[in-house]
Amino acid sequence: MDPYSNDYSRRRFLGNVTTGLMGIGLSHLLGMKSLAGRNTWKPGAGLTHMKPRAKRVLQIFCPGAASHMDLWEHKPMLEKYDRQPLPGEENFVSFQGKNGPLMRSPWDFKPAGESGKMISSMLPHMARHVDDIAFFHGMKSKTNTHGPGCVFVNTGHATEGFPSAGAWISYALGSMTEDLPTYVAIPDIRGEPPNGKANWSNGFLPARHQAIVMAAHQPVRNLQRPDEVGRQEERDTHELLRFLNEKHASLQPDETELRARISAYELAGRMQVSAPQVTDFKSEPRHIHQLYGSDSHNELKAAYARNCILARRLLERGVRYVNLYCASRASGVDGLLNWDAHKTLQADYERHFPIFDQPTAALLTDLKQRGMMEDTLVLWTTEFGRMPTRQHGTVGRDHNPDGFTLWMMGGGVKGGASYGATDDFGRRAEINPTTIWEFYSTVLHILGLDYQQLSWYHDGLDRRLTDVHGHVIEEVLL
Repeated sequence: MDPYSNDYSRRRFLGNVTTGLMGIGLSHLLGMKSLAGRNTWKPGAGLTHMKPRAKRVLQIFCPGAASHMDLWEHKPMLEKYDRQPLPGEENFVSFQGKNGPLMRSPWDFKPAGESGKMISSMLPHMARHVDDIAFFHGMKSKTNTHGPGCVFVNTGHATEGFPSAGAWISYALGSMTEDLPTYVAIPDIRGEPPNGKANWSNGFLPARHQAIVMAAHQPVRNLQRPDEVGRQEERDTHELLRFLNEKHASLQPDETELRARISAYELAGRMQVSAPQVTDFKSEPRHIHQLYGSDSHNELKAAYARNCILARRLLERGVRYVNLYCASRASGVDGLLNWDAHKTLQADYERHFPIFDQPTAALLTDLKQRGMMEDTLVLWTTEFGRMPTRQHGTVGRDHNPDGFTLWMMGGGVKGGASYGATDDFGRRAEINPTTIWEFYSTVLHILGLDYQQLSWYHDGLDRRLTDVHGHVIEEVLL
């Protein structure tokens, strides 16, 4: 039969249908054969796409847009041209208005470590770790507003409703312990970051992947059994509740929030034992409290130090992802509660540096001493940078989404590395500009996950932590 003839008889139609079905069957068999022997990755089962270099993550977040040129990236040209106009941008209008002249950092920078990395003299404790850190100096953001900026750095999207990095990793890798949450957020004693819980949301992922909030200053409530309830009565009640919950959930399989609520109650039951143990800071020896500064007379520093100890205790007990915050949302006075130093940079940062420096460095030292840094990935993040100029009429800096610094250290990371850079004044990412999508592509790679394969179908699209962007930055990997 001529395949190109105009014969549309029933016999020819049925013959073509048969041939077509044979082709479909053959293509299915060939597809199955091509998949044979592949690593069939299944989310939440502890499997990875490739060999992981780390298995847990500590993400330290400094809300308020900590200034890169006053902490991590030395700019000698700011010192040379202090009080002069920024070339080509003499009348630039940024987030809060017109900018004044260039302003050098109020503090000297000093070489640190064998690498000689220049770092602010206000960070003497963190300076001891520079040989283990890979700095990303060419970061760029999509937004210059704190709330969307924080959400963007935490989720890869500038609008709310998307899963945070911790939620993605909870979904991808699952739990390492039955007695503690997979993902924990530790807010600062001064309050939640801008946009609050959206920073550790599960977004459209199942609700069980959102972070559980814990902090040294926020003890977990309702863990103690009432005196009038006996142990056997409590066990029997739990068994009955488990039976009723499972039966109810089986009738509504699509209600992920219901399943998450059941899991949360079951976890809460197990945490009656585990949570008091993990928050028992009295069991820590005196030298640990001295190392972290949790015995400091500075109440804010002592509170953050206790949260750093809590982060270590959670990580060593199997929590997969810990979000640790140093500072909170903006206040009525800029720079009072976070790193948003619009008007009085020097006074603001001389309040924040001591709170951040010793406890954070101690946490890194403690992880090293316990052998945990080999398989722990540590991230330091903030939402964007600050301008190299004075904000008009002030001695502070305005928002700058065009250039700033993030860093990572730990398992799989090449220490003493610096990837990318801003221009001579710190105004814009100039060398190897980098977005949070490349940053998280690299994070996922270190954890053994392919950023292009980690996705969730939502609203007609396969959504990813890295959106439709990203690539792994090999230059910072061992």
